[in-house]
Amino acid sequence: MDNPAGDASRPRFRWLGSGAVGLAAMEQAIGQARHSVDLQVYIFEDGRAARRILQALVAAATRGVRVRVLVDALGSMSLPAGFFDSLTTRGGQFRAFNPLHPRRLVYRNHRKALVCDRQLAVVGGFNIADEYDGDGVNQGWLDLGLEITGPLVAGIDQAFEQLFARAEFKTASLAWLRRARESDHLRAGPDELLLSSPGRNPNPIKRSLLRDLGKANRVCIASAYFLPTWGLRRRLMKRARAGARVQLLLPALSDVPLAQAAGRFLYGRLLRAGVEIREYKPQVLHAKLVIADSAVYIGSANFNTRSLHIDYELLVRTIDPAIGYQAREWFDASLARARRIRLDDWRRKRTLMERLWQRFAYFLMARLDPLIARWLWKKPDHG
Repeated sequence: MDNPAGDASRPRFRWLGSGAVGLAAMEQAIGQARHSVDLQVYIFEDGRAARRILQALVAAATRGVRVRVLVDALGSMSLPAGFFDSLTTRGGQFRAFNPLHPRRLVYRNHRKALVCDRQLAVVGGFNIADEYDGDGVNQGWLDLGLEITGPLVAGIDQAFEQLFARAEFKTASLAWLRRARESDHLRAGPDELLLSSPGRNPNPIKRSLLRDLGKANRVCIASAYFLPTWGLRRRLMKRARAGARVQLLLPALSDVPLAQAAGRFLYGRLLRAGVEIREYKPQVLHAKLVIADSAVYIGSANFNTRSLHIDYELLVRTIDPAIGYQAREWFDASLARARRIRLDDWRRKRTLMERLWQRFAYFLMARLDPLIARWLWKKPDHG
């Protein structure tokens, strides 16, 4: 469902409720592009899905479309050398963001967005890999996103331009990254594009979430990697104690066990405050969704410290009624397939080793990772 066509100042949205739907929308958009295709993802992994998207990109370049692809050097490190040769020989461009170097290793481009002709964008949690090509129930990871047309698209493409231009570091120095400034907020009516990047304070995504969560009567959060900052955690517990319904949909299966263990370390205090927690069982949960009353957030950012302080991230915030309805419908359907975590069971069933592992994981992910990032950020440059 789209928002009313008569309001040109508002974006138009189409709900993409699974990875298979998202990848199909991307393939179709690339196939229909006439002038430009700009694609950035964290992971581009060789397989059936990647070959389909590559074929669409090559076909677009062959018909004269300007095609540019940006992947993260760490996230896509398994990509075979020469994978994009068929694209570059036809005039397409490919770059890997932030080539691996110990001095900059922690700073990654985690954004996932496709922009075609500066008119249409696809955003969400979708990487280009076979595990995303499914419904999230019977096969493939559970994910979601939005197809967008209208005023926000140019801002998404501008963010791509800035990272594509700076993707290939020439030295180990972080000086350019500190100097780099991008528009971190674009409003189109009541809808917003929110961008975050390392070393930026206050973070626009965190600021917006704190504002909305601080007054919401119903909060629904789905996050593949859940490790909120102290301020966000406090907001959730405070709203739950005040009688708001706060529901978390988190993974029972995870591709990053360390991140899952770190998030589970927080379960006890959240449950005691009245927060409802369910773990999704059918497939790996990779979705990133926040609903705070009428406000809906969808994009690349997880509800965790790394997304809010270290990585490059992108979220769209909308109060579009149709998207709000579809988001709640998706959340409730996914919640029905998840196992509820209850405080008494949680206390009784965790072994000593599990408690120690979760505490250690929390220290690494919530304390050490940000500490290293801040130290590298402040360290004098010698590159």
